[in-house]
Amino acid sequence: MGNQTLLDEFVLLGIPQTQGLETLLFVVFLFIYIFTLLGNLLIFTAIVSSSTLHTPMYFFLGLLSIFDMLFPSVTCPKMLFYLSGQSPAISYKGCAAQLFFYHFLGCTEGCLYSVMAYDRYVAICHPLRYMLIMKPGVCLSLVTVSWLVGGLQSSILTSFTFQLTYCGPNHVHHYFCDLPAVLPLACSDSRLAQKVGSINVGFLALMLLFSVCVSYAHIGIAILRICSAEGRQKAFSTCSAHLTAILCAYGPVIIIYLQRTPNPLLGAVVQILNNIVSPMLNSLIYSLRNKEVKRSLRRVFHSLA
Repeated sequence: MGNQTLLDEFVLLGIPQTQGLETLLFVVFLFIYIFTLLGNLLIFTAIVSSSTLHTPMYFFLGLLSIFDMLFPSVTCPKMLFYLSGQSPAISYKGCAAQLFFYHFLGCTEGCLYSVMAYDRYVAICHPLRYMLIMKPGVCLSLVTVSWLVGGLQSSILTSFTFQLTYCGPNHVHHYFCDLPAVLPLACSDSRLAQKVGSINVGFLALMLLFSVCVSYAHIGIAILRICSAEGRQKAFSTCSAHLTAILCAYGPVIIIYLQRTPNPLLGAVVQILNNIVSPMLNSLIYSLRNKEVKRSLRRVFHSLA
């Protein structure tokens, strides 16, 4: 990146309009973060330890659990650090790394949601050919493409953001380094970077959401054709948890990056829902709505007892 910055650090101002609530926020976010890590670690352990869960569906679910541990870890530890009274400063390189990994993990997880929707489409619409279509090589290829898309997206956004000149001020009106908060601080013209960021993130989110909607439209038609109510209930139960997680993930992203005039407070609240609360909810959604995962979790708890 053509870095011509005169700054060597930024100062994170945290969540807007929450002055005086640092201790309360620290306790709340620490609890959520620990619960998120433990919940997703348990799901991953349950999937790895149970041979009955070694299928494409649970392979993707295990990867989602890993992402749900890594994604909040990009922003939450630093936020907890300054909420506890430590310095809110973050180095220039640290800010760039935070932005890169936030979009890399977020974009890759979005692609993984689409892959999981396709997996459910094949399982319900083509059950007899499911294992033939979703071979291990195909699953690995889909995951690799997701990683490549995430890496390309985050590289473009980070390079456009940090090739600009930053000479002051250095106060980021957000709880982490993201495009809407960092770009207004640039001393050079940031309009191109803002357009690229809004178009790239918004377009990709809409495209991935569209792919999910296409998969679930076919799934819905296939479920309606099932004669027995028990069969329809079973097919719906395999998709409901995934669909709930997708709605929690895509809504905040579209709200943030398609705003004409960014609202700092709204942006912070929506980002917290997307980056911190949603990964926690995923562990609850998949553990409470999935009988196989619950059985495997019981075996894990019995082995630990």
